[in-house]
Amino acid sequence: MGREDVSARCSAIEECYEFMLAYAGQGLSGKENSQTNSQVREFLNHAVEALSGLSEAYSKAVKEENLQPAERYLAFLAVLENDARDSLATIQLVLAQATISSQLIDNLNASIHLRALLTDLFLIDEILKPQPLAAKPTITS
Repeated sequence: MGREDVSARCSAIEECYEFMLAYAGQGLSGKENSQTNSQVREFLNHAVEALSGLSEAYSKAVKEENLQPAERYLAFLAVLENDARDSLATIQLVLAQATISSQLIDNLNASIHLRALLTDLFLIDEILKPQPLAAKPTITS
């Protein structure tokens, strides 16, 4: 469950980022189309949900998968917690705005906090992917 939870959270945040890239390129003031503004808010809210509890889900996955050496994985937990917290604050600030322009989203996309988080997600998503078992060496005589 932990691995799947982390993967689902990573996917939701990555999908939000991909939507924001497209949104930023549209040059919208945020006032033209309430449906488009609603869509960006929906993606941002999904990212907020995914970020809330992300570090706990990662910690649970590390324990469930018995990843070793555990102290290395848990040390990264502090990094993930900080980046998730900073990104969450940044996204919530954008959501607090009456209108969300393409420029505002472009600035969010460029945020060092969000970029650090995305790098964390790419890293943990790759690490938590099921790894193929190593083939046993064949003994020839």
